[in-house]
Amino acid sequence: MTIRDILLQILQVLVTLTLAPLLQGVILQFEERVQRSQGPGIFQPYRDLRKLFHKQIVVPETASWLYWVAPIVAFTTTLTVPILIPVVTNYPLPLSDMGDILGGGLILTLGSFMITLAGLDTRSAYGGVGSSRVVMVTILAEPTLILVFVGITLLAKSMLPFVVNHLLVAQPWIYWGPTHLFLVAAFFVLILVETDRLPIHSSTHIEVYMIEEARILEYSGPMLAILRWASMMKQFILYTIFCNVLLFPWGLSYIGTAIGILGSIGALALKFLAVGCVVVLVETVQSRLRFYRYQEPLAASFMLAILAIVGTQLT
Repeated sequence: MTIRDILLQILQVLVTLTLAPLLQGVILQFEERVQRSQGPGIFQPYRDLRKLFHKQIVVPETASWLYWVAPIVAFTTTLTVPILIPVVTNYPLPLSDMGDILGGGLILTLGSFMITLAGLDTRSAYGGVGSSRVVMVTILAEPTLILVFVGITLLAKSMLPFVVNHLLVAQPWIYWGPTHLFLVAAFFVLILVETDRLPIHSSTHIEVYMIEEARILEYSGPMLAILRWASMMKQFILYTIFCNVLLFPWGLSYIGTAIGILGSIGALALKFLAVGCVVVLVETVQSRLRFYRYQEPLAASFMLAILAIVGTQLT
């Protein structure tokens, strides 16, 4: 363990913390451009967070301690996962061995679980609707996520994301193999679900569509800012795992020099831009589904994960 490794560990967290709103702004801006609108600009999420941090907190009379704890837990969990995954380097940093890829998934799930409890805690009709809908989607999404991680483990014989990254870079036939492609497709559907881009989700205040928005509708001011920021960081983390571990395992720093880190951040931006464009196109082109049909894309993702696991046993 060296001072440089410790600084790189801190840098990974800071990159996630500071660039997550920018990723959200780029995706929203591209979505507006696809729909032939001008859009608010890529830095609008920063302005929104600044505005929320300067507003007053309004607490529902029915709220308990869960109302206050949930945003802190959600924000803390999203700050923890960047320690475990390859954000700018392709080698483990001092605290990267604290957990594997499954542990990172469980940490993110803990934050979402606390927000669901907070949505129910306020006894709001909207909070109850949002929390119940999230649980219904999670029933299929979480098993699929576990199966994807199991498939990655069987493919690389390890649950450490760095090992998976090195395997795909060193052995192109595995990268282009059906097992890996099935895992990429299954994880892509999960990204649509977890980042509210599935065509049953909506970030508007229309009751029939509200899912994620309904859970946090009773929050305001800095508490809402923390939740929004945590959601953006969760999206950043999922994109990082998808790009740096599965889809584009290249472009990471091998030594940790300043030039290598800057190049790694630049490569990460290009990867995110490519994936974000595909996500927006899929969301825009596909017709919006009725909520009861949410299981169709998730069932497809589930089957892809199973096929990937079967493929690891046949190879």
